Amino acid sequence: MLMSHAGRPAKLHYMANGFRMLSSGDHVVCVVSGERIPLEQLRYWSVEKQEPYASAEISTRAALGA
Repeated sequence: MLMSHAGRPAKLHYMANGFRMLSSGDHVVCVVSGERIPLEQLRYWSVEKQEPYASAEISTRAALGA
């Protein structure tokens, strides 16, 4: 039986130059804003904290602790 992972959040391991999928899905959720980020649009994350971010601004604020 074919199973679809559409609409399910993916679990990822974030690395310096990319990420590895640990659990199938089509998006992740920004840890700050709660916004759904389609995997093909994911550009910002913290390797140290293992957290995804919806934008460069949110990523910078999280890095600065603001």
